[in-house]
Amino acid sequence: MTRSPEIALVTGASGGVGRAIALELAARGDEVCLMGRRAEALHDVAEAAGDGARVRAYPADLTDDADVAALAAAVTRDAGGVDVLVHAAGIIALGTVGEASSEDLDRQFRTNVRGPYILTQALLPSLRARRGQVVFINSSAGVTGRAGAGQYAVTKHALRALADSLREEVNQDGIRVLSVFLGRTATPMQAAIHQAEGRVYEPERLIRPEDVASIVVSLLRLPRSVEVTDLTLRPMQKPAPQRAAQ
Repeated sequence: MTRSPEIALVTGASGGVGRAIALELAARGDEVCLMGRRAEALHDVAEAAGDGARVRAYPADLTDDADVAALAAAVTRDAGGVDVLVHAAGIIALGTVGEASSEDLDRQFRTNVRGPYILTQALLPSLRARRGQVVFINSSAGVTGRAGAGQYAVTKHALRALADSLREEVNQDGIRVLSVFLGRTATPMQAAIHQAEGRVYEPERLIRPEDVASIVVSLLRLPRSVEVTDLTLRPMQKPAPQRAAQ
């Protein structure tokens, strides 16, 4: 049986896991709405998808409520709604609980929790009408906090709570909700984290974004008789003994 193309909105589509998921969805024939803060980066992703791909770029800032509302309205107007909403945008600021600033906490909360909450809320009518699916790209920090990243862990635990609560509310409407808890993944964010920690960045030892994308999109294709609620991925190769970064 031939599957009809779906409409997907991917946040954080300009790089990392979001970019990989957007390209995977486009390669499988879906219409993909790319959301990110930088228009030029979204244009690069659209070009990478190829001439035959159906992609639209929507520059927006998840920390700006007006931008989020405009994004939801534009996607609904242009595409008629969404079948799949992938929350892949996120930021991190390292620091101990005793020293990290409240400004850093607020900035992470607005990007990692409030933005996804408001965007999901705005698109719920469309998701209900289409019996859609929502994917939250989370982190191992959403399961276990660690020293030096407490603020980030707070936001990722909150994102997990959002996904779990949403699932309980919308399953009866036919909406599936998936949380993906990623260990260290070879992304620009992870490269910056390694640098801040004084660790050597070895992307070949980390999860590949393309592998995450392949798994996530395969789960979106599962028959409607089953729902995967939580998926945990971690690098197969464990951290090598660290030497100081040059």
